[in-house]
Amino acid sequence: MEGRLSLAVLVSGSGTTLQNLIDRQRRGELRAEVEVVVADRPDIYALTRATQAGIPAVVVDRHDYPDYKAHSEAIYAAISGYRLDYLVLAGYLSRLHIAPQWHLRIINIHPALLPAFGGKGMYGDRVHQAVLEHGCKVSGCTVHFCDEEYDHGPIIAQVAVAVLDDDTVETLRERVQRAERELYPTVINWLAEGRVEVDGRRVKVRGIDRLRRALKEADG
Repeated sequence: MEGRLSLAVLVSGSGTTLQNLIDRQRRGELRAEVEVVVADRPDIYALTRATQAGIPAVVVDRHDYPDYKAHSEAIYAAISGYRLDYLVLAGYLSRLHIAPQWHLRIINIHPALLPAFGGKGMYGDRVHQAVLEHGCKVSGCTVHFCDEEYDHGPIIAQVAVAVLDDDTVETLRERVQRAERELYPTVINWLAEGRVEVDGRRVKVRGIDRLRRALKEADG
């Protein structure tokens, strides 16, 4: 589909990724509208960000459901009144069952170069700590389609970030997040422009060289 996408953004925490999308939308840099925000727990700051931006928000508390499939079905029911193109996971930590109608319509960003340092329990600073403990020279971020396994679906795009000898979790996190802030909206724009093609686990994107140049310029 080409044009302007309608998105639901799923959150579990402070909502920095959500805020980046809101800011890009306001500046006309995102070919999409965040129609609704869905939280898997109450009292998180991401809900405040949604309210401040005038975006409807709903809480579907994961603790109210017996398993992840029941929780997922409740989420799908909560957003059924919206005409949505994609679900965007933005620091969303609950497991999500991929209903057939949402196959290849749910995307996530992970703070490492998958398939390394992914899987259950690998999120946020846990990932950066593991990268440093392993002695990696390169980390980065990955945008991928979601499937039934954590951090496993077809990879759409990745950006590498150097790991420096004196890096801490905090300094590595900041550089990876800088790359995330560029990569996620760029991928959403690709989807809006109809430039993403999926063949099994391989994803092809027309014009990807433009992203590489833009990220190189942003990194200085």
